[in-house]
Amino acid sequence: MLSLTLSADQPFNLDKTLSCGQVFRWVNAGEWWIGIVGNRLIRIRQDGEKLTWDGTDEPFIRHYFSLDLDLPRILSEIDRDPVIHQAIDECRGLRIIRQPPWECLVSYIIATFTNIPSIKRRISLLCREFGYEISADGEPCFSFPTPDALSRAEECEVRACSLGYRAPFLCHVAQEIEGNPGWEDTVRNLPFEEARTELMHYHGVGRKVADCVLLFGFERLEAVPVDVWIERILRQHYLKPGEKANYEYIRRYAQGYFGPNAGYAQEYLFCVRDTITKKNDN
Repeated sequence: MLSLTLSADQPFNLDKTLSCGQVFRWVNAGEWWIGIVGNRLIRIRQDGEKLTWDGTDEPFIRHYFSLDLDLPRILSEIDRDPVIHQAIDECRGLRIIRQPPWECLVSYIIATFTNIPSIKRRISLLCREFGYEISADGEPCFSFPTPDALSRAEECEVRACSLGYRAPFLCHVAQEIEGNPGWEDTVRNLPFEEARTELMHYHGVGRKVADCVLLFGFERLEAVPVDVWIERILRQHYLKPGEKANYEYIRRYAQGYFGPNAGYAQEYLFCVRDTITKKNDN
């Protein structure tokens, strides 16, 4: 087991970070979180300011959980009104995870028009079918499939992972990525809107998927994925009553209002979605 002591002035909440819906291959097992990132099987727990884990090294943990970011500065910049202030109070320490871009891309294509339990189940089936087994105690665990593994798969094999209409998208995007090994550098080096357009050239990648991949896979913290919850929150608490607003209007509004770290505002608001929407309903 390895461990590190967190800086007292840099809050981190492991439970909030892993349970807020940004990643899909982590499960809570009592005192421990168990997750698979690429080909790493990681167990991690938090006791106050101490993190304890196995399965990887400290640099990976610091990078993956964004422990090098000045979170208080980011939160102070987005803390602009009572609604987001409440979200920050309730979820302080939630950090946006730096996900592997390929894994993030596939996960959010799978995540379209479904709920989190279904997303997790489908990703698990895909990994079991096209990943390789990672040694572990108890139940077998599987790595995330590579672009090569999915590009060689038959569509019917992918569809058998309960993926339905998403199956051809995954087959096509795997072939596209396999044929373009420099895609990550291309997206990373483009200005935000151009990077977004570049991602949307891939099969199965619409506006919301592109925004999710930019935020969670490329650390473009200005990205604001707008799902039904974020749209509801912004309409209830930020936009004018009856204001006509489509996806593009809402994301640009959030980017303009919250600034260059608007993605953090989005994630904190999503984390308290039940509380703040119910409060408004009353």
